[in-house]
Amino acid sequence: MLSGLGMGLADWFAATDVRASATVAKPAKACIFLFMWGGPSQLETFDMKPDAPAEVRGSFNPVSTRVAGMPICEHFTHLAQMTDKLAIVRSLSHDDPAHLSSGHAAVTGQPAPVVKSDATPPSNNDSPHLGSLVSKLRPSEQGVPSFVTLPWKALHPAAPGGEAPGQHGGWLGPAHDGLLLTGDPNAADWKPSSLALPADMSLARLESRVTLLKQLDAQRRQMESDAPLLGRGTDDPTATLRQHQQRAHRLLASPHVRKAFDLAAEPEKVRQRYGRNIHGQSVLMARRLVEHGVPLVSVNWHNDGRNFWDTHVNNFNRLKDDLIPPSDRALSALLEDLEQRGMLDETLVVWVGEFGRKPQINPANAGREHWPFCYSGLMAGGGIRGGTVYGASDKLAAHPIRDPVSPYDFGTTIVHALGMDPETYLPDREGRPRPITAGKVIHPLFTG
Repeated sequence: MLSGLGMGLADWFAATDVRASATVAKPAKACIFLFMWGGPSQLETFDMKPDAPAEVRGSFNPVSTRVAGMPICEHFTHLAQMTDKLAIVRSLSHDDPAHLSSGHAAVTGQPAPVVKSDATPPSNNDSPHLGSLVSKLRPSEQGVPSFVTLPWKALHPAAPGGEAPGQHGGWLGPAHDGLLLTGDPNAADWKPSSLALPADMSLARLESRVTLLKQLDAQRRQMESDAPLLGRGTDDPTATLRQHQQRAHRLLASPHVRKAFDLAAEPEKVRQRYGRNIHGQSVLMARRLVEHGVPLVSVNWHNDGRNFWDTHVNNFNRLKDDLIPPSDRALSALLEDLEQRGMLDETLVVWVGEFGRKPQINPANAGREHWPFCYSGLMAGGGIRGGTVYGASDKLAAHPIRDPVSPYDFGTTIVHALGMDPETYLPDREGRPRPITAGKVIHPLFTG
């Protein structure tokens, strides 16, 4: 909280001169990361098994798509017409059945400090979110935040640890957390609270406080130069607070930033196309943000009060009625919109969860349990070869039988697509060098 300015603002990365060397001929300028929190079933999305036994295949049917031999679930009615833009990875696999630690792997591309754990909350030893890496190595140069998350930080009420680790700067430090936009962007009165002045504060009053803070900072620097032992380290909370205050002022005073976050500027027809719901409008906001220069936006599946994609119970009705339709509508609208705006080739779109679902349906409640051993993820745009399937699973979608992909490989591939060198090391809070990736690049996913 920015108590010195009298406002609330989630931390976001500072610009830095550090750059990683490009590793692709034409790296993507931005990434929209759609995190399907809870674990979507591979068997009801992108790896259907119509010839499997009834207790495995379920009640959904595959549907032909724009790409011959690339069927997907019948309820992805919009996306079925856009598979020529998709690369489907059907061989994602790991052995961690816990939401929290596998969620860390999904959004960081690195193992959690404590694996196979739903009891370990976020810590300073987490790996940085992929957005935090982008903000460190490829920060925005247009005055906007480098990493934005909406509409919340993913947490699971049934997990003792609560919030999933890996959704912040981790060992890079709090200065590298993303800007968090909370609430429902579909609500008529929604505004990004991080950019709002308190009701009793004018912009002129804000400027006067900033001037005072600058004067106090100058006095402090003079004192520290006179007595070096009083200097503080990089994790000094007061130094971090001053950074928050300065960046908050820049955000609040920037017309470009305010325009980027003005979702009401979108035509109603466009808003309807994305879906008039919290997920659809969050994805539309993500498009606006990358259009205005934000290099990475993470859209976490929202808190729907019903355990997200974690369909232990009533799997098929939940997917058909509540989960697939808004996801299908938003993702297809995003791909179409980016292409029409000439942005798809330079924007990487990712759709993935932390694991999949068990092939055997629970007859007692029509649910599917956690299954990390085989699941699916999507990539599109940003140099990705569309109309392709990478990897394959066995006849039950239980295990990969060709080209297995770890979440670390998946994350490393995102790092590569964004033009950051996967071999890069960065110093942590104690100055120790840490690798930014833990897997290998999936080169066949790329064009050229």
